[in-house]
Amino acid sequence: MKNLAAQFIIYEKLVTTEAKAKVLRPYVERLITKGKMGITTKQRQAVTRDLMKYIPLPSAVRKTFDVLAPRYADRKGGYTRIVKMGQRQGDGARAARIEFV
Repeated sequence: MKNLAAQFIIYEKLVTTEAKAKVLRPYVERLITKGKMGITTKQRQAVTRDLMKYIPLPSAVRKTFDVLAPRYADRKGGYTRIVKMGQRQGDGARAARIEFV
């Protein structure tokens, strides 16, 4: 889930199975909310250490603070949407695209 969340934050949309998208949504929304909290330098350092537990890529953590947190500063939640895309050709699993609003 950590790598899936990091890739989702970096690329801002992701095609995966519907089940994984539903699990990923609250995971990423909590990370964005934590990114919004880091205001001063000490608070940002503490939140960065906390986010590094959940996101293995430092570039994704940086993007959470620099791009996503300011974008959703006035929004209280609901940063993502899941769009159902039908079934995959190979195994018939239900596919979905998860993206930021």
